[in-house]
Amino acid sequence: MGDTGRRSTAVSPRQEPIEMPRLALYALAVCLLAIAAAVVSFTQGSWLGIVWVLLAGLSSNMCWYYVKRGKADDAYQKR
Repeated sequence: MGDTGRRSTAVSPRQEPIEMPRLALYALAVCLLAIAAAVVSFTQGSWLGIVWVLLAGLSSNMCWYYVKRGKADDAYQKR
């Protein structure tokens, strides 16, 4: 029938924590700082905040890329 909301009794293997690559951490820091700069810029009435928003988008994509690349490298090395 349908899902009853109960958990299955199958035990899933525990995953090891994934170590975040250093470049991903740097990109995340840049993203957070760019968001803060955009907020400050917009609250002061400056349209320069648009540049900060674009930088935040770019750095968040870089962070995502480096995290995914790190996971793929780990999976390849474990083979």
